[in-house]
Amino acid sequence: MQNLDWKNLPFGYVKTNYNVRCTYKDGKWGNLEVSDSEYINIHMASTALHYGQEAFEGMKAYRGKDGKIRLFRWDENAKRLQHSAEGILMEKVPADLFHEAVIKAVKLNEEFVPPFGTGASLYIRPLLFGSGAEVGVRPAKEYMFVVFVTPVGPYFKEGFNPVKIAIVRDSDRAAPLGTGTFKVGGNYAASLRGVIKAHKAGYGSPMYLDTVEKRYIDEIGAANFFAIKNNTYITPKSPSILASITNMSLIQLAEDLGLKVERRPVAVEELESFEEVGACGTAAVISPIGEINDIDGGKIYKFCKEGKPGPVSTKLYETLVGIQYGDIEDKHNWVTIIE
Repeated sequence: MQNLDWKNLPFGYVKTNYNVRCTYKDGKWGNLEVSDSEYINIHMASTALHYGQEAFEGMKAYRGKDGKIRLFRWDENAKRLQHSAEGILMEKVPADLFHEAVIKAVKLNEEFVPPFGTGASLYIRPLLFGSGAEVGVRPAKEYMFVVFVTPVGPYFKEGFNPVKIAIVRDSDRAAPLGTGTFKVGGNYAASLRGVIKAHKAGYGSPMYLDTVEKRYIDEIGAANFFAIKNNTYITPKSPSILASITNMSLIQLAEDLGLKVERRPVAVEELESFEEVGACGTAAVISPIGEINDIDGGKIYKFCKEGKPGPVSTKLYETLVGIQYGDIEDKHNWVTIIE
C-alpha cells in the first residue's frame, strides 16, 4: 500500500500507476489497453474539444474492515453514462466493457485504495469523449473511453459536518430540455461561475434554482438536494436535474427506515419549514447543511441545532456508508466485491 497521509487527503488528483483505455473505431469497440501515461494524444479537431462531446461518471471503491475492496452500484453508473452518451449523440459504452474497465483500473491501482477507517476512498472516473475529427457540427465517428482512479478525502473539508450554502440567482447550471439530466462536462463549466462566487463569499457551494421562475430548488453545486420534514424524505423533481445514484439509494434507505418519500418541486420558501436539509452525491455522500443564505432575497435559513447533523441525516449517512464498506448487510445487492 502507498505511504500517503490517508486521513488528510484532499478531494483532488493524486497520480496513480495505470489507467485503462478503449477506442471506438470503424463501427466497433476495440480491446482494453493499459497505459501508465497521464496524457491523451487527441486530434485538434476532435468533437470533444470543439462541440462538447464528452461525458463522465464518478464512482468510488472502498476498502472494508475485512480488507476487501468494494464497488457501489457500478451498474447504475454504466446506465447513466449510456444515458449521457445518448443525450449528446455519442457511441454508448456497453455495460460489460464498462465493468471490465472499472475492475481492471481498480485492480491495477489496488495499492492506492485507502485503508479502512481513514475516511478516504478511491475515486473512479470513467470518461467518454469524441476523439474523431469534425469541423462541421456533427457527431464524431470515433470515441475514446478512459477509466482513471485517484485516492480522495472528503469533498467538503467539513466532512460529515454542517456546511454553508448560498443561493445563486445570476447563473444557471442547466436548462429544461437541455443537457441537465446528462453528466456532461458542459454542465460543470456552466456551474463554475456560481461555484466560485459562492466560495469567494465564504460558502461551500451554490444552490441553483429553476431557470424560469427562480423559485424552485434544482441542485446544490454538483450534488442533489434533500430535506426531512414530518418523517418524510423530500427531494426536488425537475427536468434539469442530474439523477443522483446516491440520492436514489437514500430514497430506498429512507423507505426501509419507514419514511415517506416525495419527489416534487420544492420552493425556496419551504426551506424554513424543513427540519433537516442536505446535499448528496458520490463525492460528498451526504453533506448536512447548517445554513442557506438567500443573498439576493435577504434571508438566512438555519439548520443543525448545536452545530450537529440531524438524526435522520445521520442515520441515512451511517447506513449508506456502512453498506459501502461492508459493515451493514447489503439487502439490495448494491455492492460488488473485487476479487
